[in-house]
Amino acid sequence: MTLPKLAELRDHALRTVLPALALAGCCAANAADTSAAAGAVIEKYLQVQTAGLPGKVTISLEGRGASALPDCDAPEAFLPPGAKPWGRVSVGVRCQAERPWTRFVQARVAVEGSYFVATRAIDAGRPLGAGDVAERTGDLTRLPRSIVTSAAELAGVVTANRVAPGAPLRKELLRGVTVIQQGQAVKVVAQGQGFVISTEAKAMTGAAVGAVVQARTRDGRLVSGVANEEGQIQLAQ
Repeated sequence: MTLPKLAELRDHALRTVLPALALAGCCAANAADTSAAAGAVIEKYLQVQTAGLPGKVTISLEGRGASALPDCDAPEAFLPPGAKPWGRVSVGVRCQAERPWTRFVQARVAVEGSYFVATRAIDAGRPLGAGDVAERTGDLTRLPRSIVTSAAELAGVVTANRVAPGAPLRKELLRGVTVIQQGQAVKVVAQGQGFVISTEAKAMTGAAVGAVVQARTRDGRLVSGVANEEGQIQLAQ
């Protein structure tokens, strides 16, 4: 091939191929920037939405994540109505550009926290004792939403149904121990800094530990307080 022909091919490459390669590289960089920005927006949004959950939250994007999203300078994340940031969830991403668009990205929200299981078979109606339960740690999003995560929720309760050994304790399996019966004579206690006052009353309803109950005092006054483990009504401060 003659030198003029080689020079002509070189000039053609400079005019067509190199600009195309540069454009492709620019588009790829823009797509990568959009993907990174959208991914960061989704994670930050989910971090805000999961603040206060009972455990350590880990957020990960699934599938293609944000890599398939169109170009956008300021992507916004949102959850569809009724969706909760718990387990596998679809997160919406929208762009208010000249040509607005909305897409959905699959994400997973894991919550590592403590929960309680039965250490042995517990018959229905039996009060829970110290040896009946044990604390475990795991991803709470893979367990029933009603799982018991606080030891305080186990105070003064009995099992409503039989619980198998190793089964996670769920709130619907437990009920409060009835410590006050309707019509029962009870002691109403008011306690403050440096003083304790008590009087006799008649319970208007039955109540379990921690439940609000009303009672009528001997002079006819209607009072309201919380039933404690001793079967007394503790008035609010």
